[in-house]
Amino acid sequence: MGRFDGKGVVVTGASSGMGHRIALDFAAEGATVVAVARRAERLAQLVEEARDLPGGIVAYAGDVTVAETTDGMIDKAVELAGHLDVLVNNAGIMDEFKPVAEVTDELWDKVMDVNLVGPMKAMRKAVQVMLGQENGGNIVNVASIGGIRGARAGAAYTASKHAVVGLTENTAFMYAPNHIRCNVVCPGGVNTEVMNGQTEMSQLGVGRVMAGLDTSIPSGKVEDISSAVLYIASDDAKFMTGATVVIDGGVSCN
Repeated sequence: MGRFDGKGVVVTGASSGMGHRIALDFAAEGATVVAVARRAERLAQLVEEARDLPGGIVAYAGDVTVAETTDGMIDKAVELAGHLDVLVNNAGIMDEFKPVAEVTDELWDKVMDVNLVGPMKAMRKAVQVMLGQENGGNIVNVASIGGIRGARAGAAYTASKHAVVGLTENTAFMYAPNHIRCNVVCPGGVNTEVMNGQTEMSQLGVGRVMAGLDTSIPSGKVEDISSAVLYIASDDAKFMTGATVVIDGGVSCN
């Protein structure tokens, strides 16, 4: 028996890194997982990896900044499982470590769309569905220690992740009477592909961030984040909502 046998789960940003591992771990615990990302070929590989797991993974290719995708992925989970039990908003992008004087309107809008607007649209649809379910449901947002500290990324990324923390707390408060839990995890440095494509990084931004980084603390692993996400979404944490869970090996204590 898995903790999520028969559960309907949606995981965004599932083509690589933390989202990839989170989707696999939910499927290993018996869930029917709708894995969402833009890269259909990577999702196909994920589905193949999960073929022998107790649950299953269904690929859903799309852009999470578009309501057609966020609504559609939730509908797919309900279609497959009969209900939506867990939404994990994991999709996110970096911002080249650019401080505010170097941020273009284009960069700001792009980061906000993926890191904040996308999760909001997914949460809106998920809550609408969960309100009609006797047992409510769970939302786990993936932010960053950049969502609780100002010295871990550029201005756009930092602002977007702080906003996700606030959105999480408000949603948890508003829907607590409806058995809808909403929590946020804030990872520190994790070995993923999120830095790929960061080719125009700000020298000032990188220099300032690195100057305050304790390099004696090793980077985390995707399983460190996934195990926390699954715990939070499980009945073991049924009284936990509105929490910000920092998973950074102690980096933010500095």
